[in-house]
Amino acid sequence: MAARAFIFPGQGSQSVGMGRDLAAAFAAAREVFEEVDEVLKQRLSKLMFEGPADELTLTENTQPALMAISLAVLRVMEREGGWRLKERAALVAGHSLGEYSALASAGSFSVADAARLLRLRGRTMQAAVPPGEGGMAALIGVDMEQAGAICAEAAPVPGSETGAREVAEPANDNGGGQVVISGHRTAIERAIEIAKKRGIRRAMPLPVSAPFHCALMAPAADALAEALEVTPPRSPAVPLVANVSAAKATEPDQIRDGLVRQVTATVRWRESIEAMTAMGVDRFVELGAGKVLTGLNRRIAPDAAAVAAGTPAEIEAVLKTI
Repeated sequence: MAARAFIFPGQGSQSVGMGRDLAAAFAAAREVFEEVDEVLKQRLSKLMFEGPADELTLTENTQPALMAISLAVLRVMEREGGWRLKERAALVAGHSLGEYSALASAGSFSVADAARLLRLRGRTMQAAVPPGEGGMAALIGVDMEQAGAICAEAAPVPGSETGAREVAEPANDNGGGQVVISGHRTAIERAIEIAKKRGIRRAMPLPVSAPFHCALMAPAADALAEALEVTPPRSPAVPLVANVSAAKATEPDQIRDGLVRQVTATVRWRESIEAMTAMGVDRFVELGAGKVLTGLNRRIAPDAAAVAAGTPAEIEAVLKTI
């Protein structure tokens, strides 16, 4: 049976100017931006619309900002289309922080609670590792088994008499032969050299502020576990396909556990998309900034339709199909 999934982007999709046209065109979008500004006690919307870029790309700003634009797009679509998400979506999913956007879209969190949680998530992830000690890299032309082998070879510290090891782990399985790895900067540098020696098509460091989705993020996971005890998720109106399991998650305790584990675990995006197509999804609608997930999904599931809605024109086009 054919079905539709709504998906929500993660860090890397941000750009200065995002959401500005939405706010100018739709009161529903302005309401979301104003709500996030108020709860965070910050003109985050002004930072989104005008920059500067270096402030927008601070993790503590990027994460709630990307959630805000995703939920603004959804609210506009629902108001303009006269429907609710649960009437049009079989499943929701989000890439890393996008999982909070997905859960907010399905009613597990309010927009305000998602903003507060993402502000905490961003700050604690940034603070977990001192600047310069962590790193991430993209490996192109590998599968997860190859990426894992490269990381395993890179982890031992050369010349260590005690057998010391550093962290090097697969962080994002993005599909299409793209795996992002994360860990100690020196271990990631070794992994890049190992990948090149093995003839991997491309291995390049990423300009990130922290080594996300690896064991070094444990302090951030602990902080989120405490926060999610105070602000637990509710049962979603639409099932979530979770990053950590690439399977449906519908129970609040199950979702909360996944959000905590997600901070240090691999984002299993390729498997998530494959699981959704196996459940009958034949159309993916990306809500928010950019088209990163739409590009990934076209490689993972080429037989499924993939569209993005983030601007007034894109929203108008997508609404005609929903």
